[in-house]
Amino acid sequence: MPETTMEAEQTAADIADSGGVDFEPVCLDVPRIYDSCGAKDCLRDLTVFFTEEDQALLDAATSVRVTRVSVLNTTVDVDAVAFHRGYYAVDETFYFLCCCEVYSAAGAVPATVTGVAVSAKRVVLYGSDGCVKRFSSAAPAVIDPTEFDCCAGYNSAKPTATVQVSSPMALAASLTPVATVPIVPFMPENVATFIGGDLAAPTAQQVVTTIGVFSITTLSRDVQLMLPSYDFCVPRKECGDIDDDPCEAFSQIDFPSDAFFPPGSQEAESTDRPFDCHCH
Repeated sequence: MPETTMEAEQTAADIADSGGVDFEPVCLDVPRIYDSCGAKDCLRDLTVFFTEEDQALLDAATSVRVTRVSVLNTTVDVDAVAFHRGYYAVDETFYFLCCCEVYSAAGAVPATVTGVAVSAKRVVLYGSDGCVKRFSSAAPAVIDPTEFDCCAGYNSAKPTATVQVSSPMALAASLTPVATVPIVPFMPENVATFIGGDLAAPTAQQVVTTIGVFSITTLSRDVQLMLPSYDFCVPRKECGDIDDDPCEAFSQIDFPSDAFFPPGSQEAESTDRPFDCHCH
């Protein structure tokens, strides 16, 4: 048994003996985060791209309003930073789905259309070095020909980058004439499938929006850690049978007092309320 493992087990045993806590040290294979960063980005003047049919409505519109913005997809690429061993550049591309109301005239009933806005950014984080290859029975190995280039020099296994994105906020939107025809950005297959058609470059008028978004980027590697284990996660309650009587099920729901009597500002700040994603 390696010396470090013996020392960890001895330390865990000493803690258990001194505190009277019943646990045993176990070895787990888990992703360890080596570096992370948070961002509060105000993405200004993003062009929203629509299908040809929807773009025709915008070319004849007098005004537009963005009602909702959602994150369709985020692509993440990791590349080693030259001359900074252990550091990696994380390239992130966000694809936002923008729901818009298009007005053809003042007081007219708006038409609802959806388009895609794209924004990219790069962050540099420390991801450590890893000169080992990881193989698993759960997934077949992927062979990268560049790893076997004799002239490639030092090659390090890349860490795993993860990006968490909050629900974006539509801060502003406007309908502006096109001065220079923008280039339609590349769309991943899942985004193109969701839109259901090719996006067209605006030639007469374009929707320009400003989006606020929070994100957290992490770099991690799979490592083996020694952690204390107290017990298995055994369920502490039985699964109840489903009652077919709808009135009986309704009687178990608490009366929604907050819906009828909304709390004031001081009550809202002092009350521990669960996070609300506003998904109504």
